[in-house]
Amino acid sequence: MLPKTLDTQINNVKNVQRYLFGSGSLASLPNVLPIKGEDASDSVIYFVDEFFAKSDRFLSQLPITDDDKLIFISVAKEPTTDYVDSLVTQIRKELDGNPKALVGMGGGTTLDATKAVSNLLTNEGLAQDYQGWDLVKKPGVFKIGIPTLSGTGAEATRTCVMTNKKTGIKLGMNSDYTVFDQVILDPDLTESVPKEQYFYTGMDAYIHCVEALAGSYRNAIGDGFARETISLCKDVFLSDDIQSSENREKLMVASYLGGCSIATSYVGVVHPFSAGLSVVLGVHHCVANCITMRGMKEFYP
Repeated sequence: MLPKTLDTQINNVKNVQRYLFGSGSLASLPNVLPIKGEDASDSVIYFVDEFFAKSDRFLSQLPITDDDKLIFISVAKEPTTDYVDSLVTQIRKELDGNPKALVGMGGGTTLDATKAVSNLLTNEGLAQDYQGWDLVKKPGVFKIGIPTLSGTGAEATRTCVMTNKKTGIKLGMNSDYTVFDQVILDPDLTESVPKEQYFYTGMDAYIHCVEALAGSYRNAIGDGFARETISLCKDVFLSDDIQSSENREKLMVASYLGGCSIATSYVGVVHPFSAGLSVVLGVHHCVANCITMRGMKEFYP
């Protein structure tokens, strides 16, 4: 018999230190970038989802200087440990010292890559060495997350998920040091998301919270985040126009709160099967979640 209260190892929860929210908040990015540190170069590395490679509307708002570097992140496949290692190697070759900040702008793949690279720039070894729980020992480079999709919660969580192609394991780099230092939540960035993708990523937030509320690793604060997330998702997905400006704001809030909820708990039955679909068949995470959820009536009626 399970004890009534389980030790979740998540009893001193770390959230994002600061966040900006609202239409047009991307314009405030220059105001939240740190000043140069003693052991850092004056460069900022911008990791941007390749979707925005031809979008001058948003790229022009990034305060990129001659000292900075813009790297477009491939999102055709979810991040692997080898891909993250290659990004770290590229930065170390091109910079004398660590950058003063990393800025990740994109969906879960881009945000997770940003968090992983931040940790690896200050901790020796390879990405695969830190897949697990609290294996990162030193704070990473200052990092800012700017989500352009709503639902994955990557902007709020203490993990960055990667697949190790050699072992076939999809696992997170779970650590307080993985949490973003600053997040910018600008719903304008989700305006051009294709409708199906908008739905699938939004369902990730919903499923996170269904799992959290049905699980054994619960607490009152996590439950509060989860219930509000589910309420917001229902508002959005049961409306006539799920991508209205008001609903894009709601779903962006749901994504953040859903990430906060799952950060105080663990995923349930959906995510392990979803990970299997991703590793074996290459199905993207949020779609794999929805496929799996269709067979979960026994556990999540």
